[in-house]
Amino acid sequence: MTTTSDLDVKIDYFLSSLICQESGQNFLATYHDSVLYNSQSIPQIHISLHHFLVIMLIRLLFFSSLFLVNDAKSTVQTLHVQPQYKLPPKSFSASHKFEGSSDLVNLRYHMGPVLSSPINIYLIWYGKWAASQKTLIKDFLFSISATNQSSPSVAEWWQTVSLYTDQTGANISRSVLLAGEYTDHLYSHGTQLTRLSIQDVIATAVRSKPFPIDHKKGIYLILTSVDVTMQDFCRAVCGFHYFTFPSMVGYTLPYAWVGNSGKQCPEVCAYPFAVPGYMGGGGPGALNPPNGDIGVDGMISVIGHELAELSSNPLVNAWYAGEDPMAPTEIGDLCEGLYGTGGGGGFIGQVMRDKQGRTYNLNGISGRKFLVQWIWDPVLKACAGPNALD
Repeated sequence: MTTTSDLDVKIDYFLSSLICQESGQNFLATYHDSVLYNSQSIPQIHISLHHFLVIMLIRLLFFSSLFLVNDAKSTVQTLHVQPQYKLPPKSFSASHKFEGSSDLVNLRYHMGPVLSSPINIYLIWYGKWAASQKTLIKDFLFSISATNQSSPSVAEWWQTVSLYTDQTGANISRSVLLAGEYTDHLYSHGTQLTRLSIQDVIATAVRSKPFPIDHKKGIYLILTSVDVTMQDFCRAVCGFHYFTFPSMVGYTLPYAWVGNSGKQCPEVCAYPFAVPGYMGGGGPGALNPPNGDIGVDGMISVIGHELAELSSNPLVNAWYAGEDPMAPTEIGDLCEGLYGTGGGGGFIGQVMRDKQGRTYNLNGISGRKFLVQWIWDPVLKACAGPNALD
């Protein structure tokens, strides 16, 4: 096998011989002398700048040809390998709903359960909460199954979630009930929580028996107050869902956690009610929250996000895209930041404003208004919401 250094010597030998012929020097004698004296370099030949540039150009062309040959060989070797990804389509989708749509999104069902039975939410308030904040969040939860709402409504938004089925064809339930509450206002596990210690919070609530262990229909929603920090909060997550370990809680229970970002990172987890500093003056301004509470209004969209994913992927083996169940891309992730028609690229889409200038896209019970992100529609293969204009 010829090495790169061998090629360098041969090329230099050839090029130097050309220069010697043009300059009248006896190259062979000179080269022979250099070998006899065990020289490690090509013999000293006096050349002009013109000759030097010619040598460099020829060397460049020679090595370029080597790379082309190697590339051609590589192409031949991979002719029969099936491509891993489809070529992008001419348009985003056959649907006219382009928000987040793509034929390249490979959202698949992995044969696990979905929450097809009536869903019971067991709510755990961790930290100090104002009564008005609790009422606002509960009104959103009550709105999921309510029928007396103006369109576009929270209940219509949940209809997209209910399109997902399990292997028997059973859809996610449209019946979502608030089955019980527990308040831990003494911060029994401190104000600095982790993904593991949050299960201790659930265990404490379960052992105090304010509500039953409901491992068939129940989901546990833990909400932490504005003064509680969580591992990766604001940096990587605004909320997450998983399931409890029997060794810690006694049962496998699907749960979700969402934190109040009002004082820690509203520009991250309560966007678009607060915007990052780097967008000041150069992008859209902050929008007015529909209920006047930046932190809690921001939480509501995250709660909707997590409830949709928890219902469609409760044990992390049902609906998600990607190959890693420990880092799945779920039905809320695919539409994060989209709230209306035309959304994408940092634009939330077309939403509504009331007479007070408050921004919303969904109606709830008791005249409530909410701004909640869209969800991936498995039929349209696009992000969808009831406030869509197309």
